Amino acid sequence: MAGPDVPTDRVDHNRLRRLLGAPELAWLVDRVVERLAAGTTAADGAVALTDPSPEQRRAVERLLGRPPGRGRTLTIRLGDVEAVLRDAEISPDGLAAAVTALRGPIPVRHETAAAERTAWDSAHEPLEHLVAVRPDLAPWLRHVRATGLLKRHAPTSGTALDLAGQAARVLAALPHPGTVRPILAAGAVGDAHALDDGRPLTALVLSAIRSLSGLAAADTTHAEGRRAAWAGVGVATDHLSSRVLVLNVPPPPGDDSTLSRLLRLMATDGEPVTLTLRQLRALPAGHADLAGQTVSVCENPAVISAAADALGAACPPLLCLEGTPSVAAISLLRWILGRGARVRYHGDFDSGGIRIAVQVFALAARAGVPAVPWRYDSAAYLDAVALGLGSPLSAPVSPDAPWDPDLRHHLETNAVRVEEEHVVDMLLGDLACGDC
Repeated sequence: MAGPDVPTDRVDHNRLRRLLGAPELAWLVDRVVERLAAGTTAADGAVALTDPSPEQRRAVERLLGRPPGRGRTLTIRLGDVEAVLRDAEISPDGLAAAVTALRGPIPVRHETAAAERTAWDSAHEPLEHLVAVRPDLAPWLRHVRATGLLKRHAPTSGTALDLAGQAARVLAALPHPGTVRPILAAGAVGDAHALDDGRPLTALVLSAIRSLSGLAAADTTHAEGRRAAWAGVGVATDHLSSRVLVLNVPPPPGDDSTLSRLLRLMATDGEPVTLTLRQLRALPAGHADLAGQTVSVCENPAVISAAADALGAACPPLLCLEGTPSVAAISLLRWILGRGARVRYHGDFDSGGIRIAVQVFALAARAGVPAVPWRYDSAAYLDAVALGLGSPLSAPVSPDAPWDPDLRHHLETNAVRVEEEHVVDMLLGDLACGDC
């Protein structure tokens, strides 16, 4: 703790406690402490006490060696007190040394405040180092500083420094190709529960994820929103709850792993299968064996169910995201793209569908195999509206559609939401046709 460098080694502590340490003089010592804390010289000026008790008057008389005045206010010149302490060799270094000996080191407030500001500023250094290599997090760090987010989640600058260091290690691993929160937490900070909901580290990291994903705080208020946000950077709650629904996704030729046998068996019967992230951990390499083939991606399970009923084993590979892509879905998509397949996407014509499409297209672009819209552009939307399909669009369309800049305008102008179930027959026709 910062404070004046006051020597106390020459103080006669026993005599000091008897003379200045009496309870009746605590008020006097308190006033000197306040002066020292304010950065004022201890022995300058005077202090006063209104309506002193007889005991307080007698204590002052013992201290100064003379009776104090008889007025209602008891006034003491601090220079007189210092002279007594020096002359009697109780505190040869003066009043400041005496009070410090009685009360301990006394921090100077403005020095303490400056040191605290410096410490809090230094607490952000791990995040500054992170941003140096991850400039995409620079807007988030500015938000953290402007809102005092780190200070809200850490009681002291020291704990804030530790928290920032942990957050930097977690964020350096994101986005992840596919993991679960306990494993990410254990690997990054040594505590498998550090990223549980309600933890300070979770709040700090989740705010960064929102910044990276363009989400608002309201988007992660509920558990489902938080799961979706984590999934967007490749992190699942666990290996079993993250799943993806598929139909007729082919395994690599000749592979006899458990997962490949399962995919082959279900494709033979033309039956959908739900795969967990745990199962997908054993994905075998595909070596571009799907080059030139198209894998269709939809948003809603109703499409897969209808395709299985109508086409069965004849249906081309179809993958259903069931809303915001899970870590399992992202892992499977990466695997399919890595095998050289083209991906086409269809979803609901609304904010959610467009947001999902943006994620799918971005994932494909990073894999070097750009995805394409599947009846998911302005022309397809206007055709559906012209047929009287859809329902009222209750909320504004928030995201843009980079593959079709006019799509958002048409959605807002017509204020009609067209769900996949409205156009499932058209989608089945495309699937029946294959690549024709």
